[in-house]
Amino acid sequence: MALDSWQRIGQQIFVIADASAWWLGDWLIYGQEHYPDRYKIAIAQTSLDYQTLRNYAWVARKFSVLRRREKLSFQHHAEVASLPQGEQEIWMTRAEQFKWSRNELRRQIRTGAGAPDPEAVSTQVKLMLISERRDQWQKAAEQESKDLLDWIVSTLDDASKLALTSRT
Repeated sequence: MALDSWQRIGQQIFVIADASAWWLGDWLIYGQEHYPDRYKIAIAQTSLDYQTLRNYAWVARKFSVLRRREKLSFQHHAEVASLPQGEQEIWMTRAEQFKWSRNELRRQIRTGAGAPDPEAVSTQVKLMLISERRDQWQKAAEQESKDLLDWIVSTLDDASKLALTSRT
């Protein structure tokens, strides 16, 4: 077997394994509403231990299907699941942008590198951008050695200060 074929197969196996954690978590959540002995049944059906199954369900419950990031593994999501939703989004965005492994994401969270200000009020803003604009903003952020989110916030801060001082 050629190396590229072997690598492709490994990637496909990983995708299936990662998806199965989500599937099992969602399956257990469904079972919670319909079957009182769901964990006994799940242990018998999967041969997985109770704590593993509980973890799958806990992470799946923390992330609706719409919030799950395709570019990040189930384990990435598990790393941020205990954080408030706004912080989850910040860390997952950074993990995507910088292509952090699960271990790197864990390290960044533990060291607090670029951690959100605990006194900050969490507000979600959704931008619909044409790809050319997003690419332009990303390049500008990289030139300032910032991730895109930090660059957007600092640019808006600068613009608001300028607008407020020009009115006085």
